[in-house]
Amino acid sequence: MLPLRRLPSLPHGSTRRRLLATGASAASPLPWPGLHAWRRAPPSELRTWGPNGPCVPDAATADQPEAVAGAGASLAEMGALVLSTADPLAKTQLTHAAFSQWASGGLPVGLARAPDHPARPDKPLVVTRKEIPTHKAMGVPLNAYMLHNLAHVELNAIDLAWDTVVRFSPLRDTLGDGFFTDFARVADDESRHFRWYSQRLAELGFRYGDMPVHNLLWNECAKSSSDVSARMAVIPLVQEARGLDAGPRLVQKLLGFADHRSAEIVSKVAEEELAHVSVGLYWFLKVCQMMGRVPGATFRDLIEEYGIVVKGPFNYLSRDEAGIPREWYDEKLKHEAASELSEVHDRLALVVEMEKENAG
Repeated sequence: MLPLRRLPSLPHGSTRRRLLATGASAASPLPWPGLHAWRRAPPSELRTWGPNGPCVPDAATADQPEAVAGAGASLAEMGALVLSTADPLAKTQLTHAAFSQWASGGLPVGLARAPDHPARPDKPLVVTRKEIPTHKAMGVPLNAYMLHNLAHVELNAIDLAWDTVVRFSPLRDTLGDGFFTDFARVADDESRHFRWYSQRLAELGFRYGDMPVHNLLWNECAKSSSDVSARMAVIPLVQEARGLDAGPRLVQKLLGFADHRSAEIVSKVAEEELAHVSVGLYWFLKVCQMMGRVPGATFRDLIEEYGIVVKGPFNYLSRDEAGIPREWYDEKLKHEAASELSEVHDRLALVVEMEKENAG
């Protein structure tokens, strides 16, 4: 098992220099109002996109969770099985089975080893980001090209959520069952999103695997494999937050392409991603509290330490709704906040000097 940092201790390296409990902390971010309802909802069976939106699939196309429900003795073991499953649809079925069994109280968290890389099918071809051809170069319609890219993002998101469950299962006594419930639910949401995109691709005459993809998302995940605070910062608060930024733009492109059905799917997925960003923020704040760290300063230090690029354009309204403070990611606001803090420190220093003079 990969050694993990114990939460109460400070990590080594540059992170030792992070600000601790000082006057530099900003007001606590407000949680997304829908988080409680999201957590209490039963596993969603709306895994098909019907004429009027998400619906329950018919018997011929429905997942068969009972066929795989006994494939692992714990949530972590089921997660490791998902990560070791190459077939994308089988991965979604296992995910739904695992979360459904967990939600019914039929599994402990348990312990398992996360593979270094999730299993993948022979197709799609994985290339570097620069080698990804345009839709025009491949001769495919823009909407199919976009949906294939989004399906790949969702497939990675399934594995990212399960990797979080499995990799940090040794910290169950510290984090509590709620952490694992949340990220198993995220995985189940992502499996449903992949099913919607796969279905729409098939309606357009394509399938996942028909176009090249890159591995950037998983590479970002690997950076945070030994630090739960880094995992929360890198994946929900950066990678998934990018989905909040991109969602409205993608919807407009699809509407411009006159593909209203695809636009509705993308809009619904972007709406549901709000919960994933919010729950990541919740656990990031929780871990920072456990470790006695200032969240905003810790987030910025982690992003710098792990070489993560945070760039706009930002969907401020959605990010605000998810609860991410703007000064955490907006360079202009970050510098303004630092300048204001410097002025406060200068005024405090002046007051201290004046008190010394008066005392003398």
